[in-house]
Amino acid sequence: MTGEANLRPGIPRGERGAITVADRVVAKIASHVAREALSRFTESVGRVPPGRRTPHVTTSVRRAPERNTAGRDAESAAGRQAVLGEARLHITVELGYPSDIGAQCAAVRREVTERIRAWAGMEVSDLAVSVEQLHSAHTRHTDRERVR
Repeated sequence: MTGEANLRPGIPRGERGAITVADRVVAKIASHVAREALSRFTESVGRVPPGRRTPHVTTSVRRAPERNTAGRDAESAAGRQAVLGEARLHITVELGYPSDIGAQCAAVRREVTERIRAWAGMEVSDLAVSVEQLHSAHTRHTDRERVR
């Protein structure tokens, strides 16, 4: 034990090592949060068929650059939050129609950005929300016909 402490005496025990968050973990968090954000819009939720509600997420994660150990005495370890990396996300959703599409997409963007920062310790550099399909009361009963 004492040999380990002597190898890296300048770095406190709690800051040694590395933490990585996989792309799929960030994607699962984003999918869960997007589903939760969309569930608050009751006018839209009732029109989307039950099996089609899960948002699809494409993720790209880049690790944070190595931190410089110089100047750590000036910063308080408790006062700063470590950023583990940067995430780029593309979320595809299906929404009910008519509904406030812009408000739903904005809620997804806001909540996913906040939760990825809080839960995964990552900054979201780019987040695109795409509406893949709109479901209305007229199209719910048949998938083959198209409303014109």
